[in-house]
Amino acid sequence: MPRTLSASDAIIDDTMKRLAILLAATIALATLLGCATHIASATDPAVIAVETWGGTRVNVGPTRKHDIKHITLHHGGVDFLRGADAPHYLRNLQMWSRNTRGWPDIPYHYLIDPDGKIYEGRDITLAGDTNTEYDPVGHALVVVLGDFDKIEPNTAQLDATVSVMAMLAKRFNVAPATIQSHRDYAKTSCPGKYLYPYIESGELARRVTAKIKA
Repeated sequence: MPRTLSASDAIIDDTMKRLAILLAATIALATLLGCATHIASATDPAVIAVETWGGTRVNVGPTRKHDIKHITLHHGGVDFLRGADAPHYLRNLQMWSRNTRGWPDIPYHYLIDPDGKIYEGRDITLAGDTNTEYDPVGHALVVVLGDFDKIEPNTAQLDATVSVMAMLAKRFNVAPATIQSHRDYAKTSCPGKYLYPYIESGELARRVTAKIKA
């Protein structure tokens, strides 16, 4: 014979149903807005959201959905000194990307400033863009701001690069040993002669592996 729900059981049952409806609505809204529904873990690095640095998310334009298979390192290719106004730079980069290049957003997914702060760029579910000939579909694009044909990356930048790459490697099941850079796919000096050795020597891959295991 079916059990009759008590008043307290009925309240709990109703509350669970309401929570399920709220969760479904939240996910649907995130999908509609083009936002990733990934929930950060306690070990993920702090990432400054698009809204926080004053940007706007993609809602129109020639976007391409993709699944992450690679993690690829870039550099900004222009001087960017420690203490520079990164949010102002990102807003200008977003405007240039859309108005001059005709791209739907900043070409990179994560951007790292000289203080080691990590900024959210293009939605990770959307393929990035490049001025060179390789197809970035399937690539999580990480850019370190600065011109590393001129200067060495600092400790804060390298630590942040390792942290964001470890987060991506775990989330998308990308083997750290496969992490490469822009110049491994196209004719370019990017990510610069002083940053590329960290890829070429395997140091970044080793540090990302250690970070994941820690």
